[in-house]
Amino acid sequence: MERKQLAPGVHITTLEADKFNRCRIAIHLRFPARRDTATLDAVLTQVLERGYAACPDMTALSRKLAGLYGADLGVELSGAGIDRVLSADICGIKDAYALAGENLTDAYADIVFGTVFEPYLVDGVFDAEAVRIETETQARRLQAEFNAKRLYCVRQARRKFYGDSPAGIELGGYPDELASVTPAALKAEYDRILTQSRIDVMVQGTDAARVAEKLLHRLDGVRRDPQEPGALVAMPRTPLRRYTEKLPGLTQAKLCMLFTTGSADDVPTVSALRVAMNLLGGASTSRLFMNVREKQSLCYYCGAAAHRATGAMMIDSAVEPGKVMQAEAAMLAEWEGLKKGPITQEEMDDCRRGLLSGMDALEDSLSALEGWYYGQILRGEPLYPPAYGKVLTSAVTIDEVRRVLERYSYSVGYVVTARPGTEGKGDPDEE
Repeated sequence: MERKQLAPGVHITTLEADKFNRCRIAIHLRFPARRDTATLDAVLTQVLERGYAACPDMTALSRKLAGLYGADLGVELSGAGIDRVLSADICGIKDAYALAGENLTDAYADIVFGTVFEPYLVDGVFDAEAVRIETETQARRLQAEFNAKRLYCVRQARRKFYGDSPAGIELGGYPDELASVTPAALKAEYDRILTQSRIDVMVQGTDAARVAEKLLHRLDGVRRDPQEPGALVAMPRTPLRRYTEKLPGLTQAKLCMLFTTGSADDVPTVSALRVAMNLLGGASTSRLFMNVREKQSLCYYCGAAAHRATGAMMIDSAVEPGKVMQAEAAMLAEWEGLKKGPITQEEMDDCRRGLLSGMDALEDSLSALEGWYYGQILRGEPLYPPAYGKVLTSAVTIDEVRRVLERYSYSVGYVVTARPGTEGKGDPDEE
């Protein structure tokens, strides 16, 4: 494993992949998120995945990938605190397995870097038809949020929790802005991303030196002013705010509870955070699952997760419409119990067992391994393998778990429940 800087704001990381017969090249562009360009970013991701200058449409691109023994290409947009990450990756068989001795590494690099650095343009802007198709597709995706009531409840809670904070910028953009997405506006946002992003390329199972050479060639002539990663943030502590939304046709009420640390100082290690969340609600041996769901039968599901970069913790669940307050009280009691009451060694062992098993499983997937290491890059940590992650996880103490959970205060509770007289008439989300 090796990480090298190739240029200001540009790094390449080589990861071991000897046991795989496939290789993978991924490029990540981390850039500052902006409220006024969020919708453009969401549409841009979909347009880039349709093709690039050498393969200007999806048919040509599909043929190209099929000719490379069925290689896979993906483009996606994700969040990293108050930043965004535009990623493209390609995965295919290693050069050694090419039947005619083809140089697959060069072909893979040409496709993934072509996707990012040489998009298909018409008269200097993105193709109008591609933009129209993907804008309409994104409109349907955003509209579909309402039908997935669990997702809808979580996003509604986040909107109340984050308000106008940069951490609350919608990853998928805003429906009322889609009409203003134009080929020229998309090209201007694309240029901003290339200029401001910090670029990380991750290489597994192929010639990293050759990939680095091709990357630098693509960057030649690109105007670059990479920005520093966004700082950690946390929403301020406030009195608890409760919201209830009544909708027709629900069998299950959805409850989303959001907690804040109130400060971005004294951020816990990712290992301590993982153990704390697994004990509270991240596994089938957790307090929420065992006590609230199984013993008290107060919910259909309930789980806990934390976002280290924004100082937020979330518990979301599905409950009987008439038992929302009872379930909420029971979940809060389990949180308080972990902060102040006894935690047995058996609980800690059960919690760790699941986490350690998950880290073992990382070794069986190129994409999972890459995600493990890129997560460390995003957090600004030294790179270490999953095996050392297991050591750190095993070293987390009960006192560390308590310190993690004591940092949070309950900030927002959002309930989506049945409108009186319409219960159980066609809930589309019965998770």
